[in-house]
Amino acid sequence: MNPSAKHEVIGITDVVKRVPGVAKKLPHILDGLRQVYLRKATTPTGLAWAFEKAVQKNPSGTALLYEDQKFSYDALNQWANQISYYFLSIGAKKGDVVAVMLENRPELIATILGLAKIGVISALVNTSQTNKVLTHSINLVKPIALVAGQETQDAILNIREQLDLKADRFYWFADQDTQQDAGKAPTFFSNLAEKISAYAKFNPPTTKHVYANDGLFYIYTSGTTGLPKAVIFSNGRWTLAYGTYGHILNLNADDVMYSTLPLYHATGVVVCWCGVIAGQAAFAIRRKFSRSNFWNDVQKHNASAIGYVGELCRYLMDVEPSEKERQHRVTKMIGNGMRPNIWNDFKQRFGIEEVLELYASSEGNIGFSNLFNFDNTVGFSPLPYAIIKFDKETNAPIRDKNGFCQKVKTGETGLLLGKITSRSPFDGYTDSEKNKAVIFKDVFKKGDSYFNTGDLVRDIGFRHAQFVDRLGDTFRWKGENVSTTEVENIVADYAKISEAVVYGVEIPNTNGRAGMAAITLKAQQSLDEQDLIQMANQFKAELPAYAVPVFLRIQQQVETTATFKYSKNKLKEEAFDPEACNETLYVLLPGENQYCEITPEIFKDIQASKYRF
Repeated sequence: MNPSAKHEVIGITDVVKRVPGVAKKLPHILDGLRQVYLRKATTPTGLAWAFEKAVQKNPSGTALLYEDQKFSYDALNQWANQISYYFLSIGAKKGDVVAVMLENRPELIATILGLAKIGVISALVNTSQTNKVLTHSINLVKPIALVAGQETQDAILNIREQLDLKADRFYWFADQDTQQDAGKAPTFFSNLAEKISAYAKFNPPTTKHVYANDGLFYIYTSGTTGLPKAVIFSNGRWTLAYGTYGHILNLNADDVMYSTLPLYHATGVVVCWCGVIAGQAAFAIRRKFSRSNFWNDVQKHNASAIGYVGELCRYLMDVEPSEKERQHRVTKMIGNGMRPNIWNDFKQRFGIEEVLELYASSEGNIGFSNLFNFDNTVGFSPLPYAIIKFDKETNAPIRDKNGFCQKVKTGETGLLLGKITSRSPFDGYTDSEKNKAVIFKDVFKKGDSYFNTGDLVRDIGFRHAQFVDRLGDTFRWKGENVSTTEVENIVADYAKISEAVVYGVEIPNTNGRAGMAAITLKAQQSLDEQDLIQMANQFKAELPAYAVPVFLRIQQQVETTATFKYSKNKLKEEAFDPEACNETLYVLLPGENQYCEITPEIFKDIQASKYRF
């Protein structure tokens, strides 16, 4: 199916042809759906419940692989139990929050699992955050404790005086195999590996009292307010993913899922891991993605499935072909953001048979999954949703004479809304005012409520959709959502800058949009070479790497609307083209530590993909 051809849609005949492939998974899928829907409000559920079930079924099977470390289901479970009992000993109780800031490694998995067993919510802090943004993220969720890795200790130490935590509640894991050697914690931290060593290894009774409405994670997402928002991810919602995505993936005890995705994001910690647990398979993780080592790791861990986001796929396509990229048993992959222009080429080059593309958001109540294995679609959704007509100029739905929204026709693009029901609830943000902003009421009739995803999708028939674009003040780059307001605040902090407008622009042959800032300088100020170095250093220090503006545009005056909102449409259209802008433009080229002016030659090279952004 050509994604640009709006008239090409999925019909019942197309679906019938795919039924034999789905039928093979049907017993597993039905088992998953049964576990999701045949439960009451007081039925034990969630991550810890599902993991303990997997331990019973496959105690000696491999649960986790990392570098040269290997943990059975039983061993990982016992480790998590010790963490559970330790936190119970300091008074932690269901509903409390612990901030967790470790990179992908076994200690992170064990901590999340141990806290889940006692109903304590893990606030999964983005390990790229520093300074003001990090302070905000931690204090926002009011944690009773913080667990950091040695790899993130400096970021924590830099802000420790600003954190609302007792001095004895800062815990630490050495950056090594702490099961073998606990290491020595810095003065300010308590060594958690030492603390837990004397505690029991059997399952705590608390797992049986964790229910669907109890919180599991806080996952941070960018938004229009400028700083990260903490989204509550309940155990019930995790179980919904487990019973759907997890069972559709159809792994078994012989399978290995390899994922380099950060485990502070839902795609890694929810989608990939729940598929592993559903099949009592092994979860092979890596600290960070490496394009040069990707297929080496796949071979090393004998992976049969991989987790992905679109940018990861493009990076793998950019690598020179090698024999190793076909010497593996990977036939399926799960994730989101696979671009239509590489979808078929990726499958053919790497021998992938099934791309389980999905659509979901950390805060949303609607999900799609590519159950029928069509190309170029986020898949099918059984949940109630609507795709409505939307005016991008007014940034509002198009309503009829009665004030109700209108659904698009098959083949057309509109705004995706998820209907809020008891089976598809909206768990929401920590801030109730933010919840009001994303809920549409009286959409098709008086009294109904829908969650506004902020995403434009195309209705391609038979309850399938195709992702088109994101609305509002976020854009996606390097597999991350970037808040324009957050970046605007950091950029405007630079001494010579008066105002900044941030937006995403497309670079040929990349996924998502790169950040660009149109800046106005303070009176009598100009930029010299030292500024171009200092700006790059300051932005890198204050922002995650993916949020640092790639392009700068020097403006005399910022255009605003009548309501004093920034006019970004024209800026996005002109992007970083020197001829279109007629203003000074700068770019932070890959590997450089200062911005340089965009000349016609540099612009031509960017357009020709001579730089790897």
